[in-house]
Amino acid sequence: MGLFSKLFGKRSELASNEQLPVVHVPDSDERMNWAIEKARATMHHFQDSLSDPTPAQQYFSVKVLIDDGNNREHIWLTTPSFDDEGNLYGEVGNKPVYVNSISINQRIGIDPQFITDWMIIENGRLIGGYTIRAIREGLPDHEVSDFDRQVGLYIDEGVDYFAHDFSTPEGAILCLEDAYDEQDIEKAVSCKNFYEEARLLLKKMNDRFSSPEIIETTADVLRLSFIKNLEEKGFPVFHNLLRAFPERRKVNEHLYIITEVCIFPDGGKSRQQLYTFRDEDGWKVLNVADE
Repeated sequence: MGLFSKLFGKRSELASNEQLPVVHVPDSDERMNWAIEKARATMHHFQDSLSDPTPAQQYFSVKVLIDDGNNREHIWLTTPSFDDEGNLYGEVGNKPVYVNSISINQRIGIDPQFITDWMIIENGRLIGGYTIRAIREGLPDHEVSDFDRQVGLYIDEGVDYFAHDFSTPEGAILCLEDAYDEQDIEKAVSCKNFYEEARLLLKKMNDRFSSPEIIETTADVLRLSFIKNLEEKGFPVFHNLLRAFPERRKVNEHLYIITEVCIFPDGGKSRQQLYTFRDEDGWKVLNVADE
């Protein structure tokens, strides 16, 4: 059983002063595991912000997993810093409930592999805080307002800071959207895997006995259609949008369905689901998934 202690360390001036409850979350909880994975994948943004904070960024904290040999507990560390080897240092921000190896206010060092979340408070708005969002999303609707009152922060869909590369499904989507903004067809094509897109399409059509030749022919058609569509209808625009990835659904080891939320400057939002596939070169984007 995972144990998530109070949501914030004691030094969060923007969070409520009330004693927030300990939250028990099973280690198998998919929502929480995705939150931890997302936090680790976007840690670079936290470290960049910590090294050069803006005036709006008033608070930084990192959650870590502490194991004393008998019990395990997730604890927030305040006043975080990193050494040249990437090790994390910080002060224990809340009183441990189950582990006995640390105490509140104690400054400790820990290997970055034990990081499970990070958060920045920016003008009263929560940045990161993925495990907090996961707990909130798991609440019944009638409990959300009370949770928000206790936390004392503005919590929206968030903005996710995945690296724009092919190491994650989300990063591959961002690479494709970068190619759109650059109006670079060749780059956009390199972000796709038309063979796997063709295989998926034929499977949906119940054509499960397609030969490699048929899949290859279908892939060529999809590739030419993709290029023609961009040439004739133009490129979608993403450079002025904020993007969040609230859900990642695993189909198999190589195929994930990713939910992307785009937030427009006027506050409007759009939502889409995309298939992504991991090949020998990393993650690539396939077609839009069925809602």
